[in-house]
Amino acid sequence: MSTQVQEARVEARGGTPAEVGAVARLLSLGRAELTLLGRNKTALFTCLVIPIVMALAMKRAVDEVDLAGTGLTVETVLLPATLGYVLLFAVYSNLTGAYVARREELVLKRLRTGELRDREILLGTALPSVVLGLAQAVLLVVLGGLVLSVGLPKAPHLLIAGLLLGTVVVVGFAAASSCLAKSAEAAQLAVLPFMMVSLAGSGMVFPLDALPERIASVLGLLPMSPVMHLIRAGWTDGGDLKETVGQLLTGLAWCVITLFAVQRWFRWEPRR
Repeated sequence: MSTQVQEARVEARGGTPAEVGAVARLLSLGRAELTLLGRNKTALFTCLVIPIVMALAMKRAVDEVDLAGTGLTVETVLLPATLGYVLLFAVYSNLTGAYVARREELVLKRLRTGELRDREILLGTALPSVVLGLAQAVLLVVLGGLVLSVGLPKAPHLLIAGLLLGTVVVVGFAAASSCLAKSAEAAQLAVLPFMMVSLAGSGMVFPLDALPERIASVLGLLPMSPVMHLIRAGWTDGGDLKETVGQLLTGLAWCVITLFAVQRWFRWEPRR
């Protein structure tokens, strides 16, 4: 009888015992990771300071880009780019290091021997970085819009879709990139290929609209390109429905690819 009463109480709170248990485990692991993140000054600096520094450093480069005929301004290039930097530095770079560090310390291996499922371990580890990154994005959207005089997004649904899609993509790439590093220190090198390709070719510094059409069409297939297109469209309200759907499908395709890569190659313990 007591078991039935407990199950009834759980269902009254809005879920089955298994669902509530999964959420509780996920939040518990997330709190532990948040504590570790708070103690890591280097990771905090990367999350909170580097995206702003990058935006300030790239402002001069953006000023020199010929935006004539693109419908863009320096502000509508710079602010979305800053959100891209948040995804790369606050989420992707930091999370890759966290996965590698937990693996090398045998934390992941020990967690798998308990009640946590594999996806709960991966999501729980990512939770603090994701929450921190999204919180920064919200703050930048509000304050950045005021400082740069571009106002709030005209199409917030596109901005939200871009941020959510970008979060899934960078979390997936973080888990996949962790396979390339044998130590937490080496993780800083493992993240460079994806970061450099994204910064140079996904429209963060130089919007793809300012490039020749043939080059832009190729670079538009990069993982972060649809993300940046959707985020920027949040302010410009640009692109027709067909183009928006195409960007969403490209981004979702990358989500599937990263999911496959994580399931196939993610390492749960050191390879001695």
